[in-house]
Amino acid sequence: MSDNKVREIDSMVKTSFWSPTGKPISAQEFIEQLFGDLPEFFKSESELRKIWSLPSTRKKLLTELSEKGYTNSQLEDLRNLIHGEDSDLFDVLSYVAYHKDLVPRLERAGRAKIQLNDYNQKQQEFLNFVLEQYVKEGVNELDDSKLPDLLELKYKAIADAKRELGDIKSIRETFIGFQEHLYQERVM
Repeated sequence: MSDNKVREIDSMVKTSFWSPTGKPISAQEFIEQLFGDLPEFFKSESELRKIWSLPSTRKKLLTELSEKGYTNSQLEDLRNLIHGEDSDLFDVLSYVAYHKDLVPRLERAGRAKIQLNDYNQKQQEFLNFVLEQYVKEGVNELDDSKLPDLLELKYKAIADAKRELGDIKSIRETFIGFQEHLYQERVM
């Protein structure tokens, strides 16, 4: 790659990648193409973190990537190819763009739990539940559209969730606000 760093891929994983023109390409060509195109979407790792920390901007980035030919299924295939099955798509993009280590969702969620002291006990319980779902299911659990499902899964009814956590507006702000903790840079 042009940054003179090597990205490792598993040559035993069988998958098909396609160029934006519909031509089959190798995994290496796909990664090189993605590496070359990513600066159109974000200029730095900190900008990627900022985008990825908000459900609305994360969804917009994924839509823009898909429109450019990097569909969710291709990014999922890439995640498997680089042994990032337990990692977030954020880490896949960070790995390709900046050669950063892949961070398992379990580790990322564990670090976020430590920082939940900004929230009261009931909010922490709910956010820890959300983190468990994130670890099991992936980043899609953090999408705004999942909030009602998560509330019903945890509390059985939206009314019960409101009784525990407050009005929907504050629940939503808490749900969105805590996500920045997930994607904060690790301080060594």
